[in-house]
Order: sequence, then structure tokens, then C-alpha cells
Amino acid sequence: MMNPMNSIKESPLFKIANPNSIAIFGASNNSASMGSIMLSSLLSIEYEGAIYPVHLKEEAVQNLKAYKSVLELPEVPDLAIIVLPTHIVCETMEQCGRKGIKHAVVVSGGFKEVGKEGKSMENELIEIAHKYGMRFLGPNCLGIANPHHKLNPTPFIYEGLPGFIGMASQSGSFVTQMFDYLDRLGLGFSTAFSVGNEANIDIIDCMKYLGACPNTKVISMYIEGIKDGKAFVEAARTIIPHKPIVALYVGGSEAGKRAGFSHTGAMSGPDRLYDGVFRQSGVIRAQSVTELFDYCWALSSLPRNIGRNVIVQTNSGGPGATAADTIGREGLKLPALSKKTIDKLAPFIPHTGSINNPVDITFSRNQMDFYTNIPEILLEEKNADMLMIYFLAPTNMIKNVLRKMGVPEGELNKNLNDMVRKNTDAFAEMLENHKKPVIGYTYSSIQEPFIRALIDRGVPVFPDPKRAAKAIGAVIQYGQVSEKIKSTLTN
Repeated sequence: MMNPMNSIKESPLFKIANPNSIAIFGASNNSASMGSIMLSSLLSIEYEGAIYPVHLKEEAVQNLKAYKSVLELPEVPDLAIIVLPTHIVCETMEQCGRKGIKHAVVVSGGFKEVGKEGKSMENELIEIAHKYGMRFLGPNCLGIANPHHKLNPTPFIYEGLPGFIGMASQSGSFVTQMFDYLDRLGLGFSTAFSVGNEANIDIIDCMKYLGACPNTKVISMYIEGIKDGKAFVEAARTIIPHKPIVALYVGGSEAGKRAGFSHTGAMSGPDRLYDGVFRQSGVIRAQSVTELFDYCWALSSLPRNIGRNVIVQTNSGGPGATAADTIGREGLKLPALSKKTIDKLAPFIPHTGSINNPVDITFSRNQMDFYTNIPEILLEEKNADMLMIYFLAPTNMIKNVLRKMGVPEGELNKNLNDMVRKNTDAFAEMLENHKKPVIGYTYSSIQEPFIRALIDRGVPVFPDPKRAAKAIGAVIQYGQVSEKIKSTLTN
């Protein structure tokens, strides 16, 4: 079997995503300039390589020694990041080529996306790169974020943990504005690419890189238009048997088509055409940003081959009924519980509860019943493929009870944290002994201590049962398409 690291090092994106040294053009001591903002983000993530600001006038930029020309740099950097006025980008690229730099990110816009003159300059940029054997992202992009390499030369600070979701995007700001969104879900990027106008490196190159990236469990894509449908399908089909791909395509409507063209010059097509491309390639299509990352979350957290039989555990009738309804609407099934399971559950369910599916506990004095005893019985149910649990996280109620029991105000948080740790540790330990997956949903904030602790232990907890059910559907779909593609590749 091919070593994935050997494959990834052959990619034109390897040094762009993993540079040991960077020359940056356009950063200054003017805090309002885009280049300065991007350099400050790079410094904030504590990038460990050498950084060389190139500036005609400044002796130092953000406390880094500056150089008047790229030709004066003490070494040949792995990567050049160009954030300059459009009319001097080609000249700068030429100097980088003369220096021997082989990789670049061209952030500057004003190329083919603005018309004929811009397209002419973009063609010149392509010719310069070809002359010197250079590969570059852009123009008109934000480039790269690889938190595993402490690399983030984008305008937004990356404050979350390195994650497992790869991203290939034809929008730059889409990547950066997802930093906080993913962090709030307890998720993060492995490596994220913004390709812009795709003059030299395109979204397919990024998909191939992420397919070989050892930090990437699932690939997400934001697509405004695919230039080579055949190449896209062929590349995706080599990746899908090993790693899922989820795509959000926004060019299917007239409004989306116009926005995509003015944004990056992308050529869009009708929805039915892209549905066909995704179906042939095995790519799962999301209809919104929420679905895109919900699917990625579930695909990276749940087993790839799961069935449709779901048992719901709840301590409230309304959330249980809501889950049952949405499960049916999404094509999943609520199997009846076996007599063996019902007999085992009986001692744990009060007379006010319900031993059906959904299993409604209503109330239990022993929290371990909810977090270990009951789910353990349900996971052993022969008719079930997975368990969906409604998590209620009434932090304020618990604090109030502790307060009324005489716990000093200064010890409330410690008591709460101890309770959270005890319950979630027991739940995580219980899950390790079972192969069947568990997925959660809640109407509480996912920042509540109980919910966040479960998420941090690898349990996906969605803010709505419909989102959870649709994510399960995406996992089932991936299991089916990946097996189908595997069979065609082996025959």
C-alpha cells in the first residue's frame, strides 16, 4: 500500500500547506492594511518558521526585520504570500521566480473576475509561474490555514484546536468565517484552502491533497463552479472509498450563478448537472452551510456502515416525539423493543415514563441510570443499529438545587464540574464497550458544560433532532456509495 505521506509530499500544495519559511509582500506597520492583518494572524498562531516581510521603505514590520527586495533575503523561502496592488503583482511574481521561490499564494484580486484587462494580467501571471516552474494558489484568494503546522496567514485569527475537517473552497472568506463556527461545535480544520480564481492550482488539486492528508478525516468543499467535471469525478472516486467528501454547491440558481461569476469568475451550471456529477463521484451534497458541517461531523464521528434502525432515549415526551417524527420523515426507522430489552429496562423506568421507542424516562433520581445503565441496555437491543439521546443540561437548575442544599456560592462551579466529569466520563467509558454508535441532540446551548463535555469526548450532539437525523442519513448514504465505488474499482 502506498504511504500517504509519500503521496502528499508530491502534491504542489505540500509546501504551500507546510512551509518552513515565508516571504510576505504587502505587510507593513499600517495596522489597517490587509497584508498587515494577515501577518498578525500568522504571528498570533505562533508560526514556528522564518518570516521575511518584504517592504521598500520599512526597516522592520511588526518587529520583524524587513527586506527591500525578495532578492536580498538570506535564504530561498518555501512560500511567498503576495498581498499587493494588482498592477505590481506580476512584477513581484517575476522577482520571486528569479529568487528561486517555487510556491506562492496570490491574495490580490482584480484579475479575471473583473473583466478583460484583469484576465490579461492573470494570463501573464500564469506565464511567469510556468517560466520558473512555480505553483500558486489564487489570485483573488485567502490561501491557506493549517493549524496542525501553526500556519494561518489569513485575516481571521484561528483560536480553536487543530481539527480533522479538510476544506477546499472557491471562496476565501468562507474558510475564515468558519473558524469560529466550527470552534463552537468543538470542531476545527485540519487544512483549509481558498483557491480563488484557480489560475494555477484548482479545487481538484486541493481535494487530492486532502485525500492524502493524514490529519484529515473528512473533506468539505464550497463550490461555485467546476471547470473539468470528468477530472473531478475521477479524482473523487479514488478518494471516496477511503475518505468521505461533502460539497456545498451554490451556482445552481440564477442568483448564485451571477454571484459566483462576479466573485471568482467561476462558470456555474444547473443543479441537475451538479447532482449528476456528485452522484457519479460519490460526493455527498449539502444544501446549506449547516448541513455541510453537520454531515462532516457525523461522518468523522460515526461508523461508516450503519443501519436505519434508531432507538431514541429521552427524559421528556415532547423532545422524544419530535425526534420520532423527524426520524420517520428522514427515512429512518424506529424499531419496537424486544421483550428482553423491556424486561431489563423495567427497574429503571418510573411508572410515569414509557418503555417504548422513544424510551421516555421522565425523571430519575440516579443520574447514572440515564448516562450508563439505560443506554447500555438499549445498545444491546438486537433490533437497533444506533442510539439517539436527548440531552437536557439544566446547569442553572442544578446550581440552584446545590445552593438550596447549602453548598457555598464559591463551591458551586467546582461541584458542578465534578458532576459533569463523573457523568460524562462514565458515559464515555460505557460507549467504549459498545460498537453501536450514539448521537445526541439538545435544545440547550451546546456550550452548556454537560453538552460541551460530551462533545469534547467525541459524542456529536446536535442542536436539533432534525439535524441529527439528516446527519445520520448522510452517513448511511456514504456507506452505500463508498461500497458501490469499491466494487466497481475491484471488478
